[in-house]
Amino acid sequence: MVLFTIFCPIIAAFLIMVGAPARKTALAASVLTFAAALFLLASFGYGQSDFQHVTSFTISPEWRLSFTTGIDGLSLIMALLAAIVTPAAVWFAGPIDKHENAFYVCLLFISGSAIGAFASIDLFFFYAFHELALIPTFLLIGIWGSGNRVAAAWKITIYLAIGSFVLLLGLILLYQSVPAPLRSFDIRALTVAASLCQIAADAQHHIYLLLLIGFGILVSLFPFHTWAPEAYASAPAPAAMLHAGVLKKFGVYGLLRLAIPLLPEGAGRPCSSFCSWGTSFTSAWSQLPRSGSIGCSVTRA
Repeated sequence: MVLFTIFCPIIAAFLIMVGAPARKTALAASVLTFAAALFLLASFGYGQSDFQHVTSFTISPEWRLSFTTGIDGLSLIMALLAAIVTPAAVWFAGPIDKHENAFYVCLLFISGSAIGAFASIDLFFFYAFHELALIPTFLLIGIWGSGNRVAAAWKITIYLAIGSFVLLLGLILLYQSVPAPLRSFDIRALTVAASLCQIAADAQHHIYLLLLIGFGILVSLFPFHTWAPEAYASAPAPAAMLHAGVLKKFGVYGLLRLAIPLLPEGAGRPCSSFCSWGTSFTSAWSQLPRSGSIGCSVTRA
């Protein structure tokens, strides 16, 4: 059912590409995704601490790389959030003046990719799904946005590309910091390695800082927060709903999923703790409505 929740919007996007009615298909897919998320919520075993509904397909045995998905309490909340926001974004899209099919394709790709990032247990797909969700975000702002949409699209592209690059460096170092026999892309294996103190304290400090900056840019951590008000002011309402309401939470989710539990020595440093608090504060501040900016009020949806 986790796989259905991820790929239902993506498959619907491909159906729209080949000629299916855009709005009806997008709305049907979003409702089915929401129903699947409700099923996951109803069938979730709250007494279990491990991932549930796990599905795994081996990609590369040599690299211990596999497409593994599953949910625990944290990822279930995030997947349910995405499943709630998606039908709302599709429903309130309104008339699309140009390229209607492409517009709904972008919305569905953001939804499916966001759920894929939250449900991925493998680091590679955790990162890849998030990057896949960013591409249609740029297109939605640049093509269907308002005001100074082109400049806003370029600004969010540059900022989030830098954040993604820094995050990628941190994830690579995290993978390499684990001794070779325990090295894996599987978050569960990395958690075991961290519990066995297999990640050196000095390495944790550097890796945590990279992850904090990378995730922090994605969630508009000061001083890399200026892209958020301009992007949401120029973005169409459905794009702002999905990015501010769902995709932007990937930064906080990453800190809670990877940085803090796997790198406790790095997270325990005073400056890191202060920056983590600053991440939450600036994220909320950047989404407050500005006078004279209609689009910013959409970010609270």
